[in-house]
Order: sequence, then C-alpha cells, then structure tokens
Amino acid sequence: MAELKDLFEPLGFTVVSALELNLAEPEETESTFAGNALLKARAAMLATGSPALSDDSGLAVTALGGAPGIYSARWAGEPRDFYRAMEKVEEELKEIGATDRSAKFVCALGLVWPDGHEEVFEGEVHGQLVWPPRGERGFGYDPVFIADGETLTFGEMDPARKHYMSHRAVAVAKLKAALL
Repeated sequence: MAELKDLFEPLGFTVVSALELNLAEPEETESTFAGNALLKARAAMLATGSPALSDDSGLAVTALGGAPGIYSARWAGEPRDFYRAMEKVEEELKEIGATDRSAKFVCALGLVWPDGHEEVFEGEVHGQLVWPPRGERGFGYDPVFIADGETLTFGEMDPARKHYMSHRAVAVAKLKAALL
C-alpha cells in the first residue's frame, strides 16, 4: 500500500486499502498474477460499489521455473516471515545446484469498474538474486534482488529510486498511459 500511495497520491488520487475498509480478503485461486489481481479487484468493487484497483505481485526465479511466483507471499508463511521466504529460495537454488541467479519481479494491477469493465496492467523488472540479503528498506524479497543495471538491492535502494523503476512503477505507468 505504501508504494501504491507513493505512486498515485501525487496524481490527486486518494488510495484506501481493503484493510482500511474492513473488506474480507478473497482467497487467491487463480493461476496468474493478472487473474488474482482481477479476483481481488472484483471483490473490492462488489463490496464497495466503487471502482477498485488491486495488485498481485511477486518474485519469479528463472532456475526455479518461475517460483515462488503467485505464491510469493505464501512462501513467507503466517505470520509473514520474508526472511524465511528468502532463505527458502536460496535453499532451493543450492539444492538444485543452480548457477543461474536471474529473476524478475512481476506486478499485475487489476482495475474493475461497477459497470463490469475490467483492465489489467502488468509490469516487470528483471535482475539477479544475491545472498545474503542486503538492506533494510523495502519489503518482501527486496533485500536479495538487484535490478539489471544497478548495484544496490531494492532493500538498499532509496525508496524514490526503487519506485521509479520497480515492477509496480512499470504497471502504474501503463495504467496512467491508458487512463489519464
């Protein structure tokens, strides 16, 4: 939510989370980021009667066949422990003897209007995984991900720099180009 607020509020939008509205979180049953983003946006739109935007995003590791992918948050367990999730990625890479450390962050933004119109805007940022984690900024898998062309992990990077280039920023730019 913090990243979405940083990206949308300068445009004059007020961003309110489903949590702030006490909306139930639907079970993510789709097989793609786009499918899960639309599922969550539909649920929010039906509950509020207002247009709803939802994000589904995660880390896709090439050597792991795209895992953790749509299960990125679930790899962190409950309560969410992303350090453990990062360890799990590293353990699985070591277990298969992977030398390919390429990965990408993927974001799908699902936008649903009360009239039933739906759109999806997707963004990716490609990079490499490092171990051990570096940096205290960001969230999720940020401390192990270095975007192509960069030297700092997203966990080390100034938030403004990350917001400029992240998978979410790419998806938001596509949304803005289509709608604003």
